[in-house]
Amino acid sequence: MAKALLLVDIQNDFSPRGALPVPDGDAVVPVINQLIPLFEHVIATKDWHPAKHASFASVQGKIPGEVIELNGIPQVMWPEHCIQNTQGAEFIDGLEVQQITHTVLKGTHPDVDSYSGFFDNQRFHATGLAEYLSRHGISDVYIAGLATDYCVKFTALDAISLCFNTWVIQDACRGVELNVGDCATAWHEMQTAGCQLINAQQLLVG
Repeated sequence: MAKALLLVDIQNDFSPRGALPVPDGDAVVPVINQLIPLFEHVIATKDWHPAKHASFASVQGKIPGEVIELNGIPQVMWPEHCIQNTQGAEFIDGLEVQQITHTVLKGTHPDVDSYSGFFDNQRFHATGLAEYLSRHGISDVYIAGLATDYCVKFTALDAISLCFNTWVIQDACRGVELNVGDCATAWHEMQTAGCQLINAQQLLVG
């Protein structure tokens, strides 16, 4: 069975200068560029929000970082980010985008967020990623990107739940860490669920 490198939300708005900055977020790019040649399949997810997305604090009259209930589940209020067809939604400069073989858009539905690359947060809608992986005979996924404690984590947990063998490349991820310890908790959750945690060097020398 084949393997794929799954790049999660490596977008301008998640860079340190972006609308929803992930500290040191652009540091994942050179690490990922070293890994890309190891994979025949390189799949990227993109947050791709409509302008009035329900997760935006400005839409709800809230302050970024607040948590509300949205469609019956907790929802963090985010600054406006990764709006469709804006520069903020594009890949971070320097990423070897010409090697990306497939792109998955998520967060496209205005009323529900989508941290995972596979489903929205309530599993109302699938993104088509699982079907793409299965269609191409991909059983093993190696995950890198932004942010560790949100979209990377939920993508990894869904990959495990869908029975894909899942590795998360720790030094090719960065977290937003709204609360101290969020990243450590995320790593623990992923490992407990069955994800294997590795670093880039293990792949490069393997």
